[in-house]
Amino acid sequence: MTSEKPILWGAAAAVVVAAAVLYYYYGYARHAARVSAPSAHIQQAPPSASEPAIEHPVPPGGAGASQPPLPALNDSDSAIASALTGLSGALAKFLVPQSLIRHVVATVDNLPRRKVAVELRPIVSTPGSFAVAGTPGHLTVDPSNFQRYAPFVDLVESIDAKQLVAVYFRFYPLFQQAYEDLGYPTEYFNDRVIQVIDHLLETPDVQGPIELVQPNVMYLYADPKIEALSAGQKTLIRMGSANAAVIEGKLREIRQLLATHPGASSSSGAAQPPAGAPSPPPPAPSSTHPAAPPATGG
Repeated sequence: MTSEKPILWGAAAAVVVAAAVLYYYYGYARHAARVSAPSAHIQQAPPSASEPAIEHPVPPGGAGASQPPLPALNDSDSAIASALTGLSGALAKFLVPQSLIRHVVATVDNLPRRKVAVELRPIVSTPGSFAVAGTPGHLTVDPSNFQRYAPFVDLVESIDAKQLVAVYFRFYPLFQQAYEDLGYPTEYFNDRVIQVIDHLLETPDVQGPIELVQPNVMYLYADPKIEALSAGQKTLIRMGSANAAVIEGKLREIRQLLATHPGASSSSGAAQPPAGAPSPPPPAPSSTHPAAPPATGG
């Protein structure tokens, strides 16, 4: 457990992927930051010899006459922040408004990896300090630690998934551009978002005390299987089973909307395929993609 920092948000899909998981992940990392450790770097994908097909295209259609044109990516912070806070004014106090779309994309892409770059966080650190219980020979995560995340979990639970995904679709061309700039010029960001959601939904449901060890200043999970999980999965475990269940429930809602986008409104922005990629096939009207169940009963 090298750090405690958060994650819900990603592309609006990951406004809940990375926002939740981010919120928690960045809170813990702040506690562990007093120890020097290798910083996480954005991992760029090597060039691909073949261009993969787009599996989950966003809905077609332009922004419509009632929608102003999208700003340039580097000038989009105000517009995306305004759209998100329009879903809930409470979101404003959690956002880090600089380079918001780029940081969401980088964080979402990093969630299945071992580390998430703290300097790229799109939301503020979790308040308070990470709490442990027990004795030096038998440490556990203090259950009181889970309460630190209650305001954010309540916010995630209250957000309307359809409205959130509509914002994501509206700004999708900018999310796609940011993903290409990250080093994936022929990849499709919405496919990556769904991959990350599926990965998070496979997180084991750890019941009872979560045991820790402290080989140096930072805490690690005592169970090597848990410690070997990705940054995103360990964050869901760290926030406690009840909080994780709320986040996972919202992720399932979002995943279904992203994969099938039923009743997509005309306010959704047209998504262009990545440069050099084949045109996306039309989505099957009746297809559904149920989320993968958690690996161990969750």
